Amino acid sequence: MKKAKLTKERDLRDSRPLWIDSPRISVRSKSFIGKSHYDIVIIGAGISGALVAQGLVKPGKSVLIVDKREPVRGSSIASTAMIQHEIDVPLHKLQGMIGEDNANRAWQRSAKAVLKLEDIVRSLEISCAMQRKPALYIAGDELGARGLQTEVDARLKAGIEATFMDKADLQSHYGLDRTGAILSDISASANPGQLTAGLLRYAAKQRAEIVSGVEITDLKSLGDDVVMATADGTLISAQHVVVCTGYEFLESVANKKHEIISTWAISSKAGLSFPDWLHKHILWEASDPYLYLRTDEAGRLIVGGEDENNSNAYQSEAKLHRKAQTIRRKVNKLLGLDIGPMDYQWAAAFGSTTTGLPLIGPVPGIRNVYCVMGFGGNGITFSQIAAELVSAHINGTSDPDAALFKLD
Repeated sequence: MKKAKLTKERDLRDSRPLWIDSPRISVRSKSFIGKSHYDIVIIGAGISGALVAQGLVKPGKSVLIVDKREPVRGSSIASTAMIQHEIDVPLHKLQGMIGEDNANRAWQRSAKAVLKLEDIVRSLEISCAMQRKPALYIAGDELGARGLQTEVDARLKAGIEATFMDKADLQSHYGLDRTGAILSDISASANPGQLTAGLLRYAAKQRAEIVSGVEITDLKSLGDDVVMATADGTLISAQHVVVCTGYEFLESVANKKHEIISTWAISSKAGLSFPDWLHKHILWEASDPYLYLRTDEAGRLIVGGEDENNSNAYQSEAKLHRKAQTIRRKVNKLLGLDIGPMDYQWAAAFGSTTTGLPLIGPVPGIRNVYCVMGFGGNGITFSQIAAELVSAHINGTSDPDAALFKLD
């Protein structure tokens, strides 16, 4: 087997994300693979790999989680962790792209994934500051009041709760000067590093093996097994392999539906005074590029945006500083407050698709290999969906929504 790159390698984040300094994000790992064969190998120790592992570990099953980086140190740590049921592509627009029934099911599945994730955090007692918050989706240059009303009508018809707020309501309740907004439930916020680490620790307690600093460079199906090669030439095999490498996606499944986008984020210093409603909501706007923001328990304002359809722009240090200042000015204009000196600023790459839906499922032409990629702005929510879909495939059951996310 040749030692080729299995995935498209990228620097997943730049500068210093807020969450990197969080307590309880370190996870014990080994520097070597202990066995030659496993029932399941999960490539990637970020949020998607952690959730897939949580869904698959069980007594009697040997599970390996392997990453060329330390656990929790990839793209997951760069997330702003707004855990939304709302998909980047509005429901009424998605209906025109993939059909009303399919679009409705995708949105419904996203809402169920947030609720399921809350259940998992609660049942495993993961301390990650997870908190349910309503989402406020405000009018912008992509959707004004009329478009938002159309979106509310589509959601209500699909059985997804949403409330339209006109300009007067928005000003009265939130002090925001926009033509309208949608208020919805079933969203949340969390510390993504602590969430990922908590899930990985649970998997380790169930005897999953976590290995870092080891890169899988090639894989192929041989009979009922999948054989993998590491960078140092070691061969291992597994009955099933799940590739959860985020935006370092499998080269073999790259296609025109998927692209890499650059994004930027900032955090204020802790302990700032904000309107009470801001602590209780997450907010994003119907614009391109759109602004999205939330607070954390320490009283920081965390804001992201200024996305570019450029896979390398996030690597520019000069652009990082310019984008951070632009985001800060937009916050000032929107909320009418100066957040003061920034405590953190960072840039990252993320995957996106034309429909806003992730690509999840069996890799065409490679038996017993599954891939999780293309997460858009709903990385954590879609990671939970991925865990459910992949678990169904490996356990030999069918998932009624699998076709919505298939790679081919």
